[in-house]
Amino acid sequence: MKIKVVENQKELEDAFSIRKIVFVKEQNVPIEEEIDQYEDEATHFVMYGDTANPLAAGRFRVVDGYGKVERICVLKEARKTGAGRLMMNAIETFARKQGLHKLKLNAQTHAIPFYAGLGYEVVSDEFLDAGIPHKTMVKQIPTEALAD
Repeated sequence: MKIKVVENQKELEDAFSIRKIVFVKEQNVPIEEEIDQYEDEATHFVMYGDTANPLAAGRFRVVDGYGKVERICVLKEARKTGAGRLMMNAIETFARKQGLHKLKLNAQTHAIPFYAGLGYEVVSDEFLDAGIPHKTMVKQIPTEALAD
């Protein structure tokens, strides 16, 4: 599996295609909520498997001094393979290279154990986003990690 920071229109379309499959088709998120006004300011990530077919996607923005991890999604056939962990590691490495040491995300409640296993902590009550229960989670990247 290879993760790329999106550099061209085809890679962006690949990332969007994964998001549409997972969020719009599987989870019934309206397309106008999924593809939003922050797309142009975000850094997008896409994961490819052994073929040129995309398997996972995510995006990253800097918001209020935090690195904000968003839209993490993995195709059904690639779940439970470590793809999500690899995607998160790539985004966290990118954040460190930007000099950020605080990360934030809004996790669907069913995914909280996954993010907790990566060191994220719940810091909010439950709220609805696109009709799906979420909680905000944060992670402090240790300062020694900033040196690499």
